[in-house]
Amino acid sequence: MALDSTFVQAAIPRFDGHYDHWSMLMENFLRSKEYWPIVEDGINTPAEGETLTNAQKAELEAKTLKDLKAKNYLFQAIDRPILETILCKETSKDIWDSMKKKYQGTARVKRAQLQALRRDFVTLQMKEGESVMSYCARTMEISNKMRFHGEKMNDAIIVEKILCSLTPKYDYVVCSIEESKDIDELSLDELQKEEVEVEVEVEVEVEEEEEEEREETVETEMEAKILVSMMTTAKAEEIILTNQRLPNEKDEMSNFVKSKETKTLLMATQAHEEPLQDAFVLKLVLVIALLWMQWER
Repeated sequence: MALDSTFVQAAIPRFDGHYDHWSMLMENFLRSKEYWPIVEDGINTPAEGETLTNAQKAELEAKTLKDLKAKNYLFQAIDRPILETILCKETSKDIWDSMKKKYQGTARVKRAQLQALRRDFVTLQMKEGESVMSYCARTMEISNKMRFHGEKMNDAIIVEKILCSLTPKYDYVVCSIEESKDIDELSLDELQKEEVEVEVEVEVEVEEEEEEEREETVETEMEAKILVSMMTTAKAEEIILTNQRLPNEKDEMSNFVKSKETKTLLMATQAHEEPLQDAFVLKLVLVIALLWMQWER
């Protein structure tokens, strides 16, 4: 019975213009295929007229075959317009050296890039609403670039940077870590684990508070609707009683009742339409309005 293979061929790193990153990936890829010595050292071709033994011929043929395979990977990794600018493509070493000369930055350019990265690292701060994982990823991205450009940076510096630049809501976490852990010995993985656990706890607390606020708002809205309904009913009864009074009394009280009616309904309407930001004040206004109407009756 044939065995199902789950092996997946490693993807060839494509050159995207960022030479330093691509060269690191491509070198690792060629090393995994055992072709890097050929790319790095090239093939020592025999001098003209030199006679090779059978063993030397076999070794040369084996190296030539490996060089052809390494060239094939480089051809797949580099786009045609860039390959056309490489004049010498006889060996994989020729292609590699040409790419290095064309795209690897000079010492001056590297120093400028490192200075820019240092500024970014110093001014880096966690944004409001940003997750701990996202901020740690941003910090690691800059620190890895600095290391790649020659900066000597250990994990303790990165840990201290992260702890010093978190948002204020994580202050108690920072204090707890500094008191219970040795910062010089704390790894980045341990730091992220601690902060992620705290972040989950904070999110749960925030969700619970938001849920309580929503329940309180719904309850306040229901109470407001009931009070407004009671006020409307009381006002309707007041109008009926007013119409049943004697004509003279009705004429004398007409202006007074209309004025009071307008004020009361206006207060009730405004209290109902205002945003329910302060439930206590809203309830107080509605109760006073209801008592006022009952007193008028």
